[in-house]
Amino acid sequence: MTASVAVIDAGKTNVRLSAATPDGRIVETLSTPNRSLPGPPYRHYDLAGMEEWLLGGLTELGRRYPIEAIVGCAHGSACVLADDTGPVLPVVDYEQEPPAELSALYASVVGSYRERGSPILHGATHMARQLLWMETGWPEAFQRGRLFLGLPQYWAWRFGGEPASELTFLGAQSHIWNVRDHRFPPLMAERGWQHLIAPVRPAWESLGTLKPELARRTGLTPRTRLLCGIHDSSANFYRYQAAGIDDITVVSTGTWIVLVSNAADADAISEAHGMCCNADIHGTPLAGALCMGGREYAMVAGDQAPGPADPAELARLVAAGTMALPSFSFDDNLFPGHAGRGRIVGPVPQTPQQRHTLAVLYATLLITACLDALGRVGTIILDGVFVQEPLYAALIAALRPGQRVLYNLENYGTAAGCALLAGHAGRTAPVHLALETPAQLDPIPDLAAYRERWIRLANAKPEFIPMETQ
Repeated sequence: MTASVAVIDAGKTNVRLSAATPDGRIVETLSTPNRSLPGPPYRHYDLAGMEEWLLGGLTELGRRYPIEAIVGCAHGSACVLADDTGPVLPVVDYEQEPPAELSALYASVVGSYRERGSPILHGATHMARQLLWMETGWPEAFQRGRLFLGLPQYWAWRFGGEPASELTFLGAQSHIWNVRDHRFPPLMAERGWQHLIAPVRPAWESLGTLKPELARRTGLTPRTRLLCGIHDSSANFYRYQAAGIDDITVVSTGTWIVLVSNAADADAISEAHGMCCNADIHGTPLAGALCMGGREYAMVAGDQAPGPADPAELARLVAAGTMALPSFSFDDNLFPGHAGRGRIVGPVPQTPQQRHTLAVLYATLLITACLDALGRVGTIILDGVFVQEPLYAALIAALRPGQRVLYNLENYGTAAGCALLAGHAGRTAPVHLALETPAQLDPIPDLAAYRERWIRLANAKPEFIPMETQ
C-alpha cells in the first residue's frame, strides 16, 4: 500500500484530520468542532481536547493507512505560548475582543502598515496583539514562555519534533514578520520578543519523528516524520504552484473569502481597503485581499437552504435593482466604516430561493471588488465551498468579461496542498490538477449597470446613504 500523509487542518469552526496520498489526494477525513471555551483568562480554544481528539484520530486512520508523515496547517491567528512542556496560557479565540486599553496601546506601538503587512483587524487576530495582551495581562505566565509557535509548528514540536517557525505562518497578518522586507519589524526588538520565535524552517522540512510513547499509543511507526507545516491559505495556494500554474489569483471561499495572488503587485496593496501581504512557501510576498464573505452570504441567505440559485431569479433581481450592500458582519470588508451597516435595497426578496440567489450575487460582487482592488490578477482560480453552487463561477466570469476564469471542484484544497509538502523535496514534475471552465451565463442586459450602481452605493460614506437606498 502506498505511504500516506496525515494532515491536521485547524480552521475556525472545525478541526479536520485527513489521510492523503503524497500527490495530494484526500482519501479519508475525520472532523470535530473546534471548541471555543469561555474564560478565564479569555475565550480560548480547547487545545487539550483537540490534542486528545487528534491522537485518537491518528490511531484510527493509522489502522487503515500506512502513515509515514504528519503535517499541519491552520488559520493565522492560532498560536501557542509555551514553555518546555506545553502551553503557559490558553490559545486565544481571535474573535475575543481585548480590553479597550490594550487595543489603544497596540495601535500606538505596532508600527507602519508596511511593517505590519495588513491593517489592524478586529479582536485578537494578530499574533503580535496576542503577545502584547499576554505580556501586559498575565506577566508572570508570560515570563515563563520560551516559545511562541504557530499551531502547525506546535503540533510538530508537541509530537516530537524540534521547535521551528515558518514563513507563511509568520507572514499571515501576524504583525511579527515584515514579508516584503524579509525581516522582523522593530516592534519585536522593542518589546524583547524575538527570543520567543524559533528558528525559521521550510514548510516541507522534517523537524524530527514521532515520540516513542506516541508511536506506541497510536500504533504509528516511530519513524513517522513530523513536517514543519504551513498557513492554510498558503497551503491552498501551494497546491496550484505544485501543479506548475503561475500568474494566478486564487479565490478561496469559506467563512472567509481569501484572495491570494502572485500576479498582483504586493507593494501596491492598500490599507484603506483592508488588504494584506502573505507569503508563499519560499517567503515570496503574495498580494492578498479578504472579506468575511461566507458569513456575509449566510446573513443574507438566511437559515433555509432552497437549493441552487436560479438564473431566472437572478435576472429578475438585477432588473428590479434589488441589492445587498455591505457589511452585515462586524468586518468592514473593503468598505471602511460599513461594519454592521449591511442592508437590502430595492424590492425585498420574498422566498428562500430569492434570498439565496441574492446572497450568491452579493458574494460574487464582494469578490469582484476584491479583484478590482488587487489590480492585475492574471488567471482567476475559484475554489472552496462556493464552487458547489453552479451559478457562482458563471457569474464571476460574467462580471469579469475578457478575464480567464477557472474553478476547482476538488474539496479540501488546503489539506491537499498541505499533503503535497511531504513530497516537495523530491518532486520532479508538476502534480495533476483538474480545473474547469465556467458555463456561460445567459446574457443579463442590465448586469454591468447593476454592478456599477452597486459599487457606487457600497462605497458611499456610511453617514450619507443616498435617498434611493432608503
